[in-house]
Formats: sequence, C-alpha cells, structure tokens
Amino acid sequence: MASDHQTLEQRSGVVDITLIVCTYNRCSSLAKTLEIIAASKVPNSIAWEILVVDNNSTDETRSVVAYLGRRFPGRFRYVFEGQQGLSCARNRGIRESTGEILVFTDDDVTAEPDWLWNLTSELRGGEWAGAGGQITPLWSGPPPKWVLTTDTNITGPYAVFNMGPEPVELKRPPYGANMAFRREMFARYGDFRVDLGRSGTNLQGREEVEFANRLLAAGERLRYEPRAVIYHTIPRCRMCKRYVLKWWYWYGRSEIAESGPPKSRWVVCGIPLAFLRRVLRWAAQSVFSTDRQRLSCQIFVFYIAGMAVACYELSRSGNVRMASLSGVAGTHIKGAPE
Repeated sequence: MASDHQTLEQRSGVVDITLIVCTYNRCSSLAKTLEIIAASKVPNSIAWEILVVDNNSTDETRSVVAYLGRRFPGRFRYVFEGQQGLSCARNRGIRESTGEILVFTDDDVTAEPDWLWNLTSELRGGEWAGAGGQITPLWSGPPPKWVLTTDTNITGPYAVFNMGPEPVELKRPPYGANMAFRREMFARYGDFRVDLGRSGTNLQGREEVEFANRLLAAGERLRYEPRAVIYHTIPRCRMCKRYVLKWWYWYGRSEIAESGPPKSRWVVCGIPLAFLRRVLRWAAQSVFSTDRQRLSCQIFVFYIAGMAVACYELSRSGNVRMASLSGVAGTHIKGAPE
C-alpha cells in the first residue's frame, strides 16, 4: 500500500470510497484532521475522495479546504449545506458522494495512516453492510481521575468505542466519528433522520445510532474493526463534570425525539409521573452520596430531566408518537433507575 495523490480524473471506473467530513466553525482542528487523512495509506488501485460538507461555518473553513485542495490535487471536494444540523450535512454528503463505500468521521480527529483502508477493506465483498472502528480519546491535558474509568456512563460522552482486539460482528451501533456503510444501505433504508443529531451548539445525538439500528433490525450485518483507529480530541472545556451532565441531558432528549414519549397512565403536562418520581429520588440520593457515587446519581437526574423536558415540548407541539415504556426511559443508561 502507498499514499496515493492521483487525481480522480486519472482513474477509470467509479470511485470506491467517499470519506465525508461534516464541519461547523472548526477550521483549526479541521485543517489538522484533513491533512492527516489526506495522507492515508490506501492501495493505488482504490479510487477515493474526501468530501467536506460545510454546515454554515462563518470561519475560514472554505479557505482551509481550498488550500489543502491545492496541496493534494483531486483529493478534496467542498460542499456548502445551508440547512443547519449534522444529519442535514451528512445527508447532503450522501447525495453529493460518488463512492460505493461511504465513510464518516468528525472534524476534530486524528487517524492512524492505515485507518481508512482497515475500516473499509472488508466491506468490498458485500458480506458486511457497514463497519465501525476503535475510538480512543486524545486528552488536551491531564484528565481528571474520575474520567479514567470503565464506567460507560462516564466514557459515553467522550465517544470511547473499543470492543476488544479482535474483529467481531457488531450487535450494537458504531459511533459517528468512525463508521462506514455500503452506499446501497442508504438507498435501501433511507438517510439519517434530520430531527436527530446536533444542530449548532446543542448536544442532541443518536442519528447514527438510529440508522444503524434500522440496519440491524433488518438483519444486516455490521463489523467491528479494531485496526481502524481514530483518536478523538477532547478539549479542556469538556474535561469536567458539567459537560458529562449536559451530554446526558441531551441524550435523554434524543431518546424521546427518536422513539417518542413512553405510554403512561399518569401524565402531567405530557411528562409521565414516573419521570418526576425518578428525578426526585436520584436528586435526593445525590445529596447523601459519597463523592464517588454522587456523579452517577447526578447523571441519572440530568438524563431523566432531559427526557421529561422533551416529553413536555412534544406535548406542547402536538407532535407526539408514543413508545412502549420499555422502549425508552432508562434502557440505554447503565444501571438506569426504575
């Protein structure tokens, strides 16, 4: 394998891989990310492109892509998507892409030189619908001791994804910073839901989770590739408990947006009374907990509060679809309160 900077026009046939990078006002980190992945080691026989989708950036994003386009002729394409939201940007990337395999990563990551090929090589045979790789946090400073844990309630907000050293079939969705799907999956099952995913500075998510769950529910197979390693930069502003709690609040909102409020006999302003009881219970318990336990209790409070707020807003809008109580309300958080 070798780094290949041939122009797409010099190749025959279709493009094999389109790498889609959606970005919003992160030109500094974007420049580093694009420069690293542009030098990826991919076989000379593989035609690939990097498609940057600018989602309303007001910084120097376009200039950064233009500069790198001159450094790596034929490797980059730039698209502007004016409708705000990560799902809108990803869906625009799907429409504009030319690859048979579509890869997604973030605008603040670094990658191993062979990451792209390791992630996609097994998708070419048709056995797998998609793949996800390992995501390792790259701390911007010494992480606080409470972050260095195996508790997924704490590592989840930092997109840590590690299923072990061996390739396995995934029974759960991969994360958006390191995932790839065969193009036909979007034609068959639809795009990312635009009512999910980040928009501007909020932390709503689950758009990639919902899409991958559609594939899994249909019997499609997803692969975990441990050799496809991405390092996800964690800025200092996120290395605090406030960020973890904010992330879980938005995760709770995202679950309701995805599945709708749970069916409940007793509801106040659209909020199931069970949510209110749980918030009060875990808020009280956090007061009397040790420092080690307090964060877990607070995570439950913010998570359920997010679901409650989402239920209230849906009831006010009148756009409500009901889900079973077992379908949401705590099933995606480890040790979720009853």
